Amino acid sequence: MLLNKRVRCLAAAMAASAIVAFSLPALAQDVSESHLKAARAAVAAIHATDPFDSILPQAAAALQEQLIQKNPDMEQMISTTVSEKALGLASRRADLEKEAALAYAKAFSEDELSAIATFYGSEAGKKLLDKGPLVTRDLVKAADIWQNGVARDLAQQVGEALAAAAKTKAPAAPADGAAAPADDAAKPADGGNGG
Repeated sequence: MLLNKRVRCLAAAMAASAIVAFSLPALAQDVSESHLKAARAAVAAIHATDPFDSILPQAAAALQEQLIQKNPDMEQMISTTVSEKALGLASRRADLEKEAALAYAKAFSEDELSAIATFYGSEAGKKLLDKGPLVTRDLVKAADIWQNGVARDLAQQVGEALAAAAKTKAPAAPADGAAAPADDAAKPADGGNGG
């Protein structure tokens, strides 16, 4: 099941890359070489494409496993062929870097990209990239605790306010209660007049 998901994710990523690739030539004409260079530096500094490093190895492993299941007698040949062809496609990783640089160049000015690359190339920027996921995890935990506390306190405060409001209306209830005995008292009088 996990293998199928990975293959589907790879197919979706490849389809998205193809769509982007067809739309990028027009964008590439609008981006100067220095702007693109700044974008490449920013992409490298923030490791924007690192999460995609496993796409080709995962696709190769998935294909290899699938082919070996169908043809177990050809395991060695399949393994060798898949590895060989995957290595041949590894050079296409540069296409992803170019697409990423173009995407960043479209979103940020050359000066902004230079500032991004400078910051993330600094010790503070590197530490943010390294520790950021851990801090985010801790922040999500803290936000969950905070959310539960706020929801609990809100429910408690609203409950107390509604209870207090109900008590202020409580004196009106005895007045209605007092009317009820008067009605009961009127019934015997009515009953006495009817009998």
